[in-house]
Amino acid sequence: MTATDDAAQLAETLAAKLATPTHDTDDKTGREQSLAQGAAGVALLHIERALAGVGSWSTAHAWVSTATARGISAADDTSLYLGAPALSFILHAAEADHVRRYDRALSTVDSGVAALAHRRVDAAVARAQCGEATTFVEYDLFSGLAGIGQLLLRHAPGTDALGRILDYLVRLTTPRADGLPGWWVSRDPDSTLPTPGGHANHGVAHGISGVLALLGTALRHGVTVDGHRDAIATISTHLDAWRHDEEPGSWWPEWITRGEQRTGRSRQRGPFRPSWCYGTPGIARAQQIAAIATGDAARQRMAEHAIAACLFDAGQLSGITDHGLCHAGPGCTRPPGEPPRTR
Repeated sequence: MTATDDAAQLAETLAAKLATPTHDTDDKTGREQSLAQGAAGVALLHIERALAGVGSWSTAHAWVSTATARGISAADDTSLYLGAPALSFILHAAEADHVRRYDRALSTVDSGVAALAHRRVDAAVARAQCGEATTFVEYDLFSGLAGIGQLLLRHAPGTDALGRILDYLVRLTTPRADGLPGWWVSRDPDSTLPTPGGHANHGVAHGISGVLALLGTALRHGVTVDGHRDAIATISTHLDAWRHDEEPGSWWPEWITRGEQRTGRSRQRGPFRPSWCYGTPGIARAQQIAAIATGDAARQRMAEHAIAACLFDAGQLSGITDHGLCHAGPGCTRPPGEPPRTR
């Protein structure tokens, strides 16, 4: 049996267990609108199966109805994984075959996402004007503007909302007055791994690679703002400075601390688990996207070699102990914006 067969069997098993929606009337958290933890994520599973012809649209719709039973939140703490953006994602996915199943709902939801994007950018600009450090929740792919930007790039590429997000992310790459990267956050990456003075995160989920992936993808689609290419170059140069070219392939530290920034040396002795969110696959993939967009053949080759090498390295692969894309695995229960542990 191939890996594809295994994945198909796993999806079949999960779909069977999750055929009938459940609705906890006492749960007031809004978790049903979460792709990571709620009915929205289950709805996406059934939507993809229905599109592939192996699942039922009635089952998919039942889960969509469950995810939206208490309305759809477009509050300021919603994101690509939660609330209106997450529901926009799954409703657009349901129309990937060009059958208009949710057009009226999408019009309302997408208007809410655009308004949310403007509010989030306004808050980010106000924060920057006060000279405060940014946060994961503000900019990252999982809970911030990079994730909302990816959604808008796919479904509303010509809007002012996307343009403002791209402008913000370009400005985020400008070094701070103290010389630290513009995406420097004051918090620790993990409660058990203190980083006095904050850190700069390199991962796709919560770090600058998620921003690079969006900027590169936008450039490939001809959606650009002033300083777009310069921002890509700034991020790429930063990642080059922290790249370790070793056998079997290149790798990057998951983040750098103030002390490491000062000395120019990382204390991470080698690559950890080859995860999407913090590891080599995500960081290298973001650089591959940017390299293709800018025509940088050398960087593209480097990134592709790094991905291939880590996936054939038994030492790194030994760190994979579950079926999840997230390094904390399917049991991760942290809220959006809080990065799971990596050790």
